[in-house]
Amino acid sequence: MQKRFLTIWFRYLKTDWHCRRQPELSGNPFVLTSPDHGRMVVTAANANAQTKDIFIGMALADARAIHPTLQVKDDKPELASNLLKGISEWCIRFTPFVSIDLPDSLVFDITGCTHLWGGEKQYLTAINKRFKNFGYYIKTAIADTIGTSWAIAHFSADKRIIESGCQNLALLSLPPAALRLEAATVERMEKLGLRSISSFINMPWTALRRRFGTAFLQRLDHALGKEEEFVQPIHSIKKYHERFPCLEPIVTASGIEIALQRLLDELCNRLKGEGKGLRFASFKGYRMDGKIEKIDIGTNRPSNNTMHLFKLFEIKIDSIEPALGIELFTLEASKVEDVIPMQEKLWDESAGLDDIGLSELLDRIEGKVGQHQIHRYVPDEHYWPERSFKPATSINEKTGTQWKVNKPRPLQLLSSPVAIEVTAPIPDYPPMLFRYKGKIHKILKADGPERIEQEWWLQEGKHRDYYIVEDEEGNRYWLFRSGHYDADKSYQWFLHGFFA
Repeated sequence: MQKRFLTIWFRYLKTDWHCRRQPELSGNPFVLTSPDHGRMVVTAANANAQTKDIFIGMALADARAIHPTLQVKDDKPELASNLLKGISEWCIRFTPFVSIDLPDSLVFDITGCTHLWGGEKQYLTAINKRFKNFGYYIKTAIADTIGTSWAIAHFSADKRIIESGCQNLALLSLPPAALRLEAATVERMEKLGLRSISSFINMPWTALRRRFGTAFLQRLDHALGKEEEFVQPIHSIKKYHERFPCLEPIVTASGIEIALQRLLDELCNRLKGEGKGLRFASFKGYRMDGKIEKIDIGTNRPSNNTMHLFKLFEIKIDSIEPALGIELFTLEASKVEDVIPMQEKLWDESAGLDDIGLSELLDRIEGKVGQHQIHRYVPDEHYWPERSFKPATSINEKTGTQWKVNKPRPLQLLSSPVAIEVTAPIPDYPPMLFRYKGKIHKILKADGPERIEQEWWLQEGKHRDYYIVEDEEGNRYWLFRSGHYDADKSYQWFLHGFFA
């Protein structure tokens, strides 16, 4: 398929944005300025200002001499890039490949996209209409190459769609600046009388290289399609990405569900064919007003089960606000893993953590309570209790270390021991009472001590003597004394956990 590109030139990008925020500026000459070598210089001018011979680079004092009532605002250094970034995000509805061309243009790769609008002419009409409604003055062009589409958009007054293979003819009448050349090169060509591309396009390439350098020939080759030009899209094209454009804006929950079901069917069929399943996916809806609605899901194990994934999304569909309507839906699996078939055992009634039903149940619960709210831990090779376990990377992570179950451990272990005040006889008797959060607990029963020391290669603290104690209300706690009793009372008591 022949590549096709679209360039959008925002001729008055920054001033149009200000006029959208303050409509009263639209009917008057209006400029943006910034300081340059001790004076204020015009950095952007709207159409009204330019008709009065106020141009970019002019000193503000000169501009005001031409038009004393000129409206002036301070320019912001990052305004153009921020505006183009926001607009490019919105333009994803027209193509998945959108690239920013500073300071005032966007480049689309529209290969295989325009038929959804009925053809390139209708596609271009739809884009122009939307931006006109937004208050932006744009010029657009479609061609086989980025260089030609850029040249036509910026320098041609009439034709907007260049037929495939006709870029050479379309460029002939344009000035050399249409090739995106450096200002010094354009100025040199003007002095030599080369005022249009037709005046030098048939010259020997060796002569052009000798006179203007290889960068000049590369720009020419880009425009003519002799050398492929690469640009960086704002979002890299994901392999597992599906799009569903709507003929009419969708405003109902049932319409959103139908779009989601179709996208899931297409994506899951691809995943099944490749033996893969998704672990994380995003469903986006691009609204008519430019805003993007998004819901995410995650799974504990790779899944390509359409029904299960639909149920995970269905929980969150109510959070989507269609407003005036959604015109494009996308589904992207940002994290995909291989699906490993499990061998079922006829004599084993339980698959344990390998049970797909268990992982799907956890997915549904997590969809309701929030992601990262359900955790699994595995044992770790450490003695101190707070170091003796670690978060599992997945639901079925295997470990060679076994849980130590020969000693009782509290149901709730504090992440860090809490210092408490304790009254205890010496030398190694359990405490008689302790104060925790301002309350005194009288101990009726106690068991211990159990000494736990740190690893020999670590020297971060003293040994610990743990006691299981029960107060007068029947509550059971896990306390420990850090270090030996001594006359200087260098030891200290801590609360580390709660039993059921």
